[in-house]
Amino acid sequence: MYFRRTIWVMVAAASFAPSIGFAQRSDSSGTGPVTAGKAPTSDTQHGLVLVIGASTGLGLSYLPLTIMEKNKLLEKHAAALGFNATLQVKHYPTAAPMYDDLLSGKIGFAGGGVTQLLTSWDKTHADPILEVKGIATLNAMPLYLVTSNTKVKTVADFTSKDKIAVVAVRTSIEAVMLSMAAEKAFGSGQTNKLDPLTVAMGHPEAMKDLLNGESNIDAHIASSPYMYEELAKPGIHKVLDSYEVLGGPHTHNLVWTTTKFHDTNPKLVEAFVAALQEALDLIKSDPARAAAIDLKTGNDKSLSAAQIEEIIRKPENHWTEIPLRIRDFATFMYRTGLISTMPLDSHELFFNDVKNLPGN
Repeated sequence: MYFRRTIWVMVAAASFAPSIGFAQRSDSSGTGPVTAGKAPTSDTQHGLVLVIGASTGLGLSYLPLTIMEKNKLLEKHAAALGFNATLQVKHYPTAAPMYDDLLSGKIGFAGGGVTQLLTSWDKTHADPILEVKGIATLNAMPLYLVTSNTKVKTVADFTSKDKIAVVAVRTSIEAVMLSMAAEKAFGSGQTNKLDPLTVAMGHPEAMKDLLNGESNIDAHIASSPYMYEELAKPGIHKVLDSYEVLGGPHTHNLVWTTTKFHDTNPKLVEAFVAALQEALDLIKSDPARAAAIDLKTGNDKSLSAAQIEEIIRKPENHWTEIPLRIRDFATFMYRTGLISTMPLDSHELFFNDVKNLPGN
């Protein structure tokens, strides 16, 4: 599915033009207008379609969104609040078009790595209407740097002959993690030392090239489940992981939106957050069921349900709504010029109704 580049997750059919991201609702629903789209003739017949974008959208780090869609959890929680809604997920190959669609109102929420939230906030924080902030986290999960080069034991062992696959250069969570590791290995001012070795490539493509050995890609900063699949092949070994670099578990993926959308649609936001929390609770309470749902998507078709469940249960994978070590990412990105403004605390990066925010 990844090679189609743009993937539309199944969604209940709506009877208005599909080019419209949202159907406008009347205030009687309690949600207020969603966007300046074409109004349906009947709320009870049409409801609204909420479109959420996810950068890449592949891998187990997006499992909460998969469960929300498959189990129609937004529909459930919207109905409990007195209105109809359906969830549609649009997957983007890169973060840039997702950012543009969020600001233009084509999607309501965006999902991706913590560094994407930080760069989006940095671009918009001076605008009280379009300012981007986090609405919820999806997990805390590590990234692994793995390689087929037997000579590489630490990042200091890479040479100009090596090529390291990252989802996107410079600002992706993978690229930032590599820069952090480079600074630790080579010293101050050396954050970009490994940048010439990086190649922008999606996780499935990078895994295929690494395992086949038919390209110049001999290292990959991978997320779950790709890193576990790679390490299962003889000759592939782990160099380091992002928990080592950050000093402990950190938020991997989360969801954000604009201040305009958040403030204009409080009931819709409430329903979305409640649906996401139910998905996280299901993953923690019934990993086998969560694995079965993921298996049906076909995203991880090379794995069995038992293997997916094993990954879900790994202690290093935390299915939590609590933001972790986001300020560590922000501090590094500000110091190295990847963002131009340093957030004062977590409350600058998340809306006030987000629970369990750390104090700084």
